[in-house]
Amino acid sequence: YGSPVYVKHEVVHNKFVVEDLKRRGAIFIEEIDEIPDGSLVIFSAHGVSQAVRKKAQENRLKTFDATCPLVTKVHIEAKRYSNSGYQLVMIGHKNHPETIGTMGQLPPGEVLLVETVDDVLVLEPKNSEKLAFITQTTLSVDDTLDIAKALKQRFPNIVEPHKEDICYATTNRQNAVKSISPMIEGLLVVGSSNSSNSKRLVEVGKKAGCEYAQLIDSARDIDWRAISGSKVIGLTAGASAPDILINGVIEEFKQKFNAEVEFVEVTTENVYFKIPREIRVK
Repeated sequence: YGSPVYVKHEVVHNKFVVEDLKRRGAIFIEEIDEIPDGSLVIFSAHGVSQAVRKKAQENRLKTFDATCPLVTKVHIEAKRYSNSGYQLVMIGHKNHPETIGTMGQLPPGEVLLVETVDDVLVLEPKNSEKLAFITQTTLSVDDTLDIAKALKQRFPNIVEPHKEDICYATTNRQNAVKSISPMIEGLLVVGSSNSSNSKRLVEVGKKAGCEYAQLIDSARDIDWRAISGSKVIGLTAGASAPDILINGVIEEFKQKFNAEVEFVEVTTENVYFKIPREIRVK
């Protein structure tokens, strides 16, 4: 389609990916009104509210929906519960674009946000007997379980998702970090500082016993002094970190220390998503 292509929010939370797309002519915006009428806009992987979709239509924008299918699943879930008369509780982070987009699928007040177990204790639903909960897809599995447990204790009849909302890539990476923690002396997580699932990996590593866990955008950010003397370093990455960054870290270790690499795979991922239909038929 050529440039410029407008993108509502960063398409994924990864600095390398975003800067690369900017060089190619992508323009990242936060408000739909920043886009000239009739232009092309991509909705980011985090999803957008119904109000954003309506505004894009009013401004005659050509839209491509890059919402992650796992986020779309949560949107559909929320609407289905609401249509059945349930008020929704969302476990998520306030002001995160995914949370804003998911809560924006329904009218104000129909989705209540909880970030912690303490939030559950002061929750005031319209009808405690007609509640269902959903979650942001990039949360810590363990933290989410604690909040879900608190919700069930306070509201025994609350309905939970038929299938876990947390993204399989997020879950698998967290499990992998837990499995390698006893073997390593430090953990490096390739991912950007605004990536929720990347930050959760650092937290999971620390909780699993890693005394040192660092979030890095690329090999340039490694604090070599902090890991000096270590014999085994764990390496993982956020769900939106491209392979080129991960391989760059591995190559840096090989060049500096003649390092050997061992891959630890806790599960085999075989999920594939189709690109938007509008691009397939172009």
